[in-house]
Amino acid sequence: MARLHARIGTFRQLEILLAVHSAGSITEAANRLFLTQPTVSMQLKKLAEAVGTPLYHQLGRKLVFTEAGLEVVKSARDTIDTIERLEMKLYDLQGLKTGTLKLAVVTTAKYFIPHLLGEFLKLYPDIDIDFKVGNRQQIIDRMASGEDDFYVFSHPPKDQALELYEFLPNPLVAIVQPEHPLAGKKKIPLQTFLNQPFLMRESGSGTRHAIEKHFEQQGVKPNTRMIIESNEAIKHSVMSGLGVSVLSEHTLTFGGSSGLAKLDVQELPIMTHWYLANLSAKPLSVIARTFLDYIAATGKDSLIHELNRSSQA
Repeated sequence: MARLHARIGTFRQLEILLAVHSAGSITEAANRLFLTQPTVSMQLKKLAEAVGTPLYHQLGRKLVFTEAGLEVVKSARDTIDTIERLEMKLYDLQGLKTGTLKLAVVTTAKYFIPHLLGEFLKLYPDIDIDFKVGNRQQIIDRMASGEDDFYVFSHPPKDQALELYEFLPNPLVAIVQPEHPLAGKKKIPLQTFLNQPFLMRESGSGTRHAIEKHFEQQGVKPNTRMIIESNEAIKHSVMSGLGVSVLSEHTLTFGGSSGLAKLDVQELPIMTHWYLANLSAKPLSVIARTFLDYIAATGKDSLIHELNRSSQA
């Protein structure tokens, strides 16, 4: 039997393996790595030979990783994370802040997180950002890979071992088109609002999760007309008079509110908060700790001020 270090492949092979696992296909991984498909396939073949067992099977267009392949993926990620943390630590000891901050955020957070990152990068211009966006369920699924430093949720999953840092309020507000009969009225009963055709986010959305929980607590149900998979599509549907909805105020502040009106509805807005979450079992890198310290030092009021200033710029 070959010695262990001869079986785990090269560092570059491990990087390629992680790219293929993340992308779900050799073609997409090759594009991300700026390599040819034959090069990626050849390196994975060499890695499989070094390990001594297949790492995945090709079923049609789908790659299905073997148990051994998943173990190598996990070890490869741990290895690369360790090396990246070491590099960041060494730079930190030299008085430099350089490396990559990896963030995965739910869809609504994409409207304001870039504004926070802009201020952060003014202080640390040599830090790179790896920024992923998905709905709540997609980000929860992404947690299984452990690739990211932080995940941004308004409703973090309760079945995960997470460290949570509340950093911003996230009010969910009622919206209609300005010509709607309810526009401009005061203290509209919640059920009156919900009797209107209601546009709901898709299953897996954090906004939908919060809405359904709040309406259940109030003992009311919306007159759901459509299920829509993005905030932007909901906004345009409301503008077109297809119905009413509830969205994060940040969606309006940073994504635009032209053609929309907020309503004064009893029992609204739904008050939620934004959280930075990291896996308890994953040590924070120097860069991740630097970002967390920045968020904590800036404080909620200052962050809100920065966001309001950025939205008006």
